[in-house]
Amino acid sequence: MTNPFIRDVNRHWRVSYRQNGYPHVQQGWVLPPEQKEEFDPFILMAEDWFKRGTFSDHPHRGFQTITYVIDGRLEHIDNHGGHSILDAGDVQYMNAGWAARHAEEAVDDDLIHTLQLWLNLPKSLKTTTTSYQNVYVEDAPVVPFDGGQLRVYSGEIAGVKGPMESLVPITMTEISLKEGSEYEHILPANHNSFLYVLAGSVEVGTSSTPLTKTDVATLTFDETSEAVSTLRLKATTRTRLLVYSGKPIREEYIAHGPFVMNTEEEIRQAFRDYHSGVFGPPAVK
Repeated sequence: MTNPFIRDVNRHWRVSYRQNGYPHVQQGWVLPPEQKEEFDPFILMAEDWFKRGTFSDHPHRGFQTITYVIDGRLEHIDNHGGHSILDAGDVQYMNAGWAARHAEEAVDDDLIHTLQLWLNLPKSLKTTTTSYQNVYVEDAPVVPFDGGQLRVYSGEIAGVKGPMESLVPITMTEISLKEGSEYEHILPANHNSFLYVLAGSVEVGTSSTPLTKTDVATLTFDETSEAVSTLRLKATTRTRLLVYSGKPIREEYIAHGPFVMNTEEEIRQAFRDYHSGVFGPPAVK
């Protein structure tokens, strides 16, 4: 049996925030968009606090989003008649594919707090049918272990399979640890991976790199391996974190506004299609 690849922290940083005022109250880049090549297949991750009216009707093409609700109520409306409300711990997966048009709103007077991850699509899947999937917190399987538990939203982790149906192979896991507890998280060795600390403080990897709330770490990986990898976590206080992983796509692409395509001409065509009505009518209830 091949020994597992043992992961360590590659780089780490603390998220900085800007105060935007009303209605987009505050934003920070968990994964900054200008470093997208390093994060492949992920493009960016934004942490947002916002009121109603910030992300009203808008289009997307050529990628996927994974939106995790930290606090508040998130109302989703799309122009295919879809409507739902997500609460803390819920996740929405969207395949923008060829032509998504939707709105993401705070409910009533809520101040909504979310993490939104942009996940690339390979060229062969950029024209797929738009779809949305809600993963409610109670439907994501929970695996207890000595000193904590994990909740699996996507991928096969710790003997269970998360309900999220991504078009590309990814994992998304929320891990909760009691103070002083240790855990070895198992991931595919060839997945690029990062983690975000939601609460507490933790030592990560073979280097025991100390991370605390709002810290991000990218992790070492072996893109040539078909085996598994292990990631050591040791909580120095009660801790909650998210771990994401995905297999790199390794295609050149351009992210411009709400569109992610492979060429400048495809970006221009997306804007033309949107303005000419190809994306359909506005998203309204």
